[in-house]
Amino acid sequence: MGYLGKKISKIAEYFTSRGGVFLTEPADLASRLETIQGLIFDWDGVFNNGVKGTGLASTYSEADSMGTNMLRYGLWLSNHSLPITAIITGEINDSAKRLAEREHFNAIYQASGNKREVIEELSEQYGLVAKNLICIFDDINDLGMASVCGIRIMIRQSSAPLLQKFVVEEGLADYMTAAESGGQAVREVSEMLLGLMGSFDRVVRSRMATDEQYKAYFKERQAVTTTFN
Repeated sequence: MGYLGKKISKIAEYFTSRGGVFLTEPADLASRLETIQGLIFDWDGVFNNGVKGTGLASTYSEADSMGTNMLRYGLWLSNHSLPITAIITGEINDSAKRLAEREHFNAIYQASGNKREVIEELSEQYGLVAKNLICIFDDINDLGMASVCGIRIMIRQSSAPLLQKFVVEEGLADYMTAAESGGQAVREVSEMLLGLMGSFDRVVRSRMATDEQYKAYFKERQAVTTTFN
């Protein structure tokens, strides 16, 4: 194993030691990240624990929000373009719309019954290839889109061991988080991917200094107008 391989392996250990599971070799994931064009997030069970009730709105964490921004910045630095970023959810939720608009995601697709079809629609609209998308998901209704994306991250649900078994056996995920739904799992995913890219320290230092590179990224990000579908 060369120097780069050892470095990637060491990064992976930070996450496996906390309960994360790599279902694809970390070095393979690092290689796939070189061609990533976009980030796709489910909402319920990814940014929160999916709890619903009359008069209750689902929420999100600022730690997760920061994670999405830093991951987008890392991809911008590596790939010299802003990744297309979207939420695809089966429900209509004001919190999801608020986060997408505040963070200048490209799009939010709501009340989506067939998320694989939405991936096809989004890919056509933005000139993307599904195999160059990262999909972050948690449940059965997400598996269609997971089946076509290039990097698939499953948010852990200890309450669904048979689903996790199915996903593993069907090859529908490349990494399963240590954090469960509602446990800031998006932040874990963001740091893990930045780590595999070898970009985490650079991204943090740049954001901490608010240097010219970060300002250029942020200006481009802020120019994105979120579309609601």
